[in-house]
Amino acid sequence: MQRRYVTVDVFTDRAFGGNQLAVVLDAAGLTTAQMQAIATEFNYSETTFVLPPRDRANDAEVRIFTPVQEIAFAGHPNVGTAFVLASMAKEPKPRLLFEEKAGLVPVAIVREQGRVIRTELTAPQRLERLSRLSAAEAASCISLGADDIRSDNHEPEIVTVGNAFLVIELHSREALKRARPDAAAFGKVLPRDGARSVWFYTRDVPATETPCERQARMFMRGASGLVEDPATGSATVAAAALFADLDPVRDGELKLTVGQGFDMGRPSILSTRVRKQDGKIASAHVGGACVEMMEGTFRLAGEG
Repeated sequence: MQRRYVTVDVFTDRAFGGNQLAVVLDAAGLTTAQMQAIATEFNYSETTFVLPPRDRANDAEVRIFTPVQEIAFAGHPNVGTAFVLASMAKEPKPRLLFEEKAGLVPVAIVREQGRVIRTELTAPQRLERLSRLSAAEAASCISLGADDIRSDNHEPEIVTVGNAFLVIELHSREALKRARPDAAAFGKVLPRDGARSVWFYTRDVPATETPCERQARMFMRGASGLVEDPATGSATVAAAALFADLDPVRDGELKLTVGQGFDMGRPSILSTRVRKQDGKIASAHVGGACVEMMEGTFRLAGEG
């Protein structure tokens, strides 16, 4: 059988920006091994596979694969998959609900003049703050020195709202540009608490990079070693939840615009908001625009 796919650039309003995603629309009947092989063939940071929901009250089961493994939850795959499905839908819905290994993931759909312009996910799990690392330990993963790490707001820390990341703050935009992944240090520090990737950022954002209030980068394991990800929604929303948890505001909505991918030529804009009630995180969200890039079909050997 011919299986359809669509590729999109996520967290951008222009082609060849943001983070690439392949969405396989006819995934029913594929084995886990086949899905992994297809994701490795696309070789994007993630590929999603859309299956019929187990519960008819939901819109789809979505499985997410990197080139090397299946993951329970991720940001840009949800934002992009919802964009594709909502754009194809005959009857518009205000939100889609996806079944994933991390839980149910609602994704709100924003339209203008009947066209889908952006989507926004709600993180499937509450914020968990896990291990803290020393500045030297964290800096070693990204080939920087301990003096490049800023710890007055928070120490390097592993956090999760469905997928765990080591989050590091840097003093300067210059240090952010200078960072490089160090495979030996990665192997010593990670994985820990389920975290296999490092998301690091700075508040030192030049006026030329507005509307971004933070600039970030992310290093992860890919099929050929450590690679950089141009936009990581699940890390960004986990970090936004951490920032909100640290904020003394007890009730209200905290919003933040984060840039990522600028230093690798794929600028991405991620919009976050976190709701707090009685001093606790009530919900965490991340969203952005998407651009459809390609569509096509493939047939696996042995299928009719």
